[in-house]
Amino acid sequence: MVIGILQPGYLPWLGFFEQLYRSDVFVIYDDVQYDKEGWRNRNRIKTANGIQWLTIPVRVKFSAAPLTLEVKIDNKVNWRKKHLAAIVQNYSRSPYLKDYLGIFEEVYGRPWDYLVDIDMYLIQALADCLGLGQKKIVRSSTLDVQGDRIERLIRICEIFGADTFYEGASGRNYINEQDFLVRGVKVEYQNYRHPVYRQLYGEFIPNLSVIDLLFNHGKDSLAIITGHAKGDENNE
Repeated sequence: MVIGILQPGYLPWLGFFEQLYRSDVFVIYDDVQYDKEGWRNRNRIKTANGIQWLTIPVRVKFSAAPLTLEVKIDNKVNWRKKHLAAIVQNYSRSPYLKDYLGIFEEVYGRPWDYLVDIDMYLIQALADCLGLGQKKIVRSSTLDVQGDRIERLIRICEIFGADTFYEGASGRNYINEQDFLVRGVKVEYQNYRHPVYRQLYGEFIPNLSVIDLLFNHGKDSLAIITGHAKGDENNE
């Protein structure tokens, strides 16, 4: 059994969903310290003028070292209206925006208090759009796993009986594979080759939110993410 363990993200990139695709169980690591410059509350879309960041404003006192699941959204800023408008404006020419717009109208039409809640909602919604809705997605905060950084990861693997931990490439910087092997778990690192696919607005830009792919390719998106698409994709 393959397990993936990743922190939540806002409108995650393609590689996030490649890890979900490769995993039998996918654990959202939401009870770790919130990182200020991470992807928990932001991501990027493509516009006629290049990259645009979509960022959810948050209320955080970093001196208190809050966990991701504790981070509240700053709703004094009308970010929901701005994010929906940015999506509609920049993807109005995309062939599949209309197929998915209702999801985003619903998401941005309701209030959210905690960042992790909208992250989780969108992760599941996007998984459904990609044909990955059947995947088992679990929040680590429901598992009550104790220990240091590595011990917690190993314990999560053991809880689900996983024999393979499919980790992001950055895991090479802090993981000792032997720590996992002695507990019966093999570590495999993601080596994601980002696909080039048809986009709006000229030259291809990689590492955007998965919604850029979804709005431009619809139901073919998962095949593109996983490298199973037929033929070569070219830019417009």
